[in-house]
Amino acid sequence: MTGSAPKREVSALATELSGYIARACKRPLPRTVVERTKIHLVDIFAAMVSGSRLLPGKAAINYVRTQGGRPECGVIGTRIVTSAVNAALANGMFGHADETDATHPPSLTHPETSVVPAALAIGERGRIDGGTVLRAIVLGYDICARLLLALRPMPFLRSGHHAGAFGQAFGAAAAAGALMKLDALRVRYLLSYTAQQAAGLYTMFRDPEHIEKAFGMGGMPAHNGTAAALMVAAGFTGVEDVFSGERDFFFTFAPDGDRNELVRGLGRDYEIMRGGIKRWPVGGPIQGPLHVLNDMLATHRIKAEDVAELTARMPDKELEIVNNRDMPDISVQHLLAVMLLDGGVTFASAHDFRRMRDPRVLALKKKIRALGDPALTDPERRWRCVMEITLKDGRKFAHQTMAAKGSYENPLTRAEEEEKALDLISPVLGAKRSKILLAALWNFDTLKDVRALRRLYAKQ
Repeated sequence: MTGSAPKREVSALATELSGYIARACKRPLPRTVVERTKIHLVDIFAAMVSGSRLLPGKAAINYVRTQGGRPECGVIGTRIVTSAVNAALANGMFGHADETDATHPPSLTHPETSVVPAALAIGERGRIDGGTVLRAIVLGYDICARLLLALRPMPFLRSGHHAGAFGQAFGAAAAAGALMKLDALRVRYLLSYTAQQAAGLYTMFRDPEHIEKAFGMGGMPAHNGTAAALMVAAGFTGVEDVFSGERDFFFTFAPDGDRNELVRGLGRDYEIMRGGIKRWPVGGPIQGPLHVLNDMLATHRIKAEDVAELTARMPDKELEIVNNRDMPDISVQHLLAVMLLDGGVTFASAHDFRRMRDPRVLALKKKIRALGDPALTDPERRWRCVMEITLKDGRKFAHQTMAAKGSYENPLTRAEEEEKALDLISPVLGAKRSKILLAALWNFDTLKDVRALRRLYAKQ
């Protein structure tokens, strides 16, 4: 039987989105966006370097060592040089080996945790300059966030899917595809192959050792997005518009989603400017409570033994994520008890499982109430908390924040980010090498070849 091929319908939305992705690496960025992106880049490198030494990082290293592959990209904190997809997987798992990586609160995603490993993998593979890779990172951040905003992140999460895993795969794919100079048609294929791999279940929050969570939140999206770009670059063709037509992506995952969010404000409203960088090395929803308690401890000199009751009100949807969890770094009650006892929270104390069985911590947790308050819930702004502490002598203190330190309304400065980054990187690379790496990252956009970073982040 002969005849012409069926006509392929491509929506205006898919045409606009694919065209933007194809041209993004040639678009200049506002100076403020470049500066904010560098702070996020330093933050995720710190998370990746430190994460390479944690249990999820060790699992990723053990895996990629068995895979071989062409030596295209380095595995951060090691001497391993492997294929782009393997490096993206490992570095993505490093980035979310714990809860130090940044987030995009409005979309409930961690964009750079997957976007940067994917961009770095293709950047090293192709020996691409830092300025181009940085523009790809901003693009990936935009696509990641918009994908989830289109799906409506909280209903999507509550349905059993994992927001970050979905959005970050598309962000990683966009960054990788743009760096591989895919034209608009091939970008549409890229989006379809990414959609075929879209996955991630809320159940990853139940993983007490953070290995599956590191895979689902960081490594899997980085790997799948990078793989999709490489497959299309190698000649794979497919569906031209996965976002419209019969039983499309939204029909499957979010029938009530808003497709227009995918392109709204592209090239004008950069989502990285709404990103949140964690002041404390713990889950994002806990940033507000720790911010408020830290202020109260400093102002009122409160001692743990004097506390009769502590009540922390926080956005109700965020409390669901961190309410009495089994992992120390995502349990709000546990971390508030630790801060009261220690006067602060460090990377070590936030990840100490033994403290979850400490009788002093357990006794103090009984005095702590975390309440979900719908009045504090705002889809655009998170990391909020209203706290009241009653002492045994009857005195009461109250304090609140509507924008915890690190939120986009109250962002970390370069100096604050460098302090955080050195605390994470120095135990792995040493103080001198850490400062050299940070200096290179602060000047990332001037690098002629991002592969030059490999000698700075590799294990000596």
